[in-house]
Amino acid sequence: MKLSLLSCMALLAASPALGRDEIRIVGSSTVFPFSTAVAEQFGRITDHPTPIVESTGSGGGMKLFCAGIGENTPDITNASRRMKAKEFALCAKNGVTEIVEIIVGFDGIVAANAMDGPDFNLSIEQLTIALAANGPLPQSWNQVDPSLPAIKIEILGPPPSSGTRDAFEELVLQEGCELTDLVDCENLSIREDGAYVDAGENDNLIVSKLETNPNAIGIFGFSFLDQNSDVIKGAIIDGVEPTFDEIADGEYTVSRSLYFYVKTAHVGLIPGIEEFIGEFVSEAASGEDGYLSDKGLIPLDEDGFETNAQNAVTLTPMTGEGLH
Repeated sequence: MKLSLLSCMALLAASPALGRDEIRIVGSSTVFPFSTAVAEQFGRITDHPTPIVESTGSGGGMKLFCAGIGENTPDITNASRRMKAKEFALCAKNGVTEIVEIIVGFDGIVAANAMDGPDFNLSIEQLTIALAANGPLPQSWNQVDPSLPAIKIEILGPPPSSGTRDAFEELVLQEGCELTDLVDCENLSIREDGAYVDAGENDNLIVSKLETNPNAIGIFGFSFLDQNSDVIKGAIIDGVEPTFDEIADGEYTVSRSLYFYVKTAHVGLIPGIEEFIGEFVSEAASGEDGYLSDKGLIPLDEDGFETNAQNAVTLTPMTGEGLH
């Protein structure tokens, strides 16, 4: 007996979907330009399609990545801070049990403003007093310290889903609150009265807004300062300028590691993942003189680079130890 049209359609719907040809990558807006550069190079030098890279924020990327195994979930997520213990647990709960953690390199978190704006020379303590919700809530910078400009505090920064926001709170607010009696360290959070503006995950948009508002300060990764040094300038923090060399030498303290995470179960299912990893951790890309350095990435030292590359190409799974 012949199948009806409806029966045929039902059978087709029940058939497994064809595999994706392209790698799908989500996550950090800070890692996005580095990942995009590698994806474009990968598309040029291999027979594989150029991977699709989306900027969703570190937290948003982790949620998508940890949603499960399958072609409708990302293969890789970028992060501007390390995976959290609760995210590792969510991955395991949803069957994502083997994950490779790869360090991209280092990045500094900068406070920057327009070239024609005031020069800022700030300390971590001053930034904490200016931004803490449970502090004195100053309205102008000279209320934080008389040596600072008598202008309104306006800071454009990343949202709670951003790894840059997480890292900024850890490296600045948590450190700074220990230096002052004006802020309660046990209930630390960023103020929400308008002095700090959640500017979304698009750091290039923050740069554009700074050009039109010279008194405002933007918070983002060093690479965006480096790529826009003709229109914005970085604030000195604790006596150190945010430069490539100062971050690489560890003198600029507001810095962190950048990561990407690979879903091992998708290796072999989605073509090209191993080759993409190899390109990302190659000397040509993330080495000392690699093309990612031209985009502001601070490379790992020689020993760290070799260890990281070895773990990456052998797909050594992370254990979850040391996650917070």
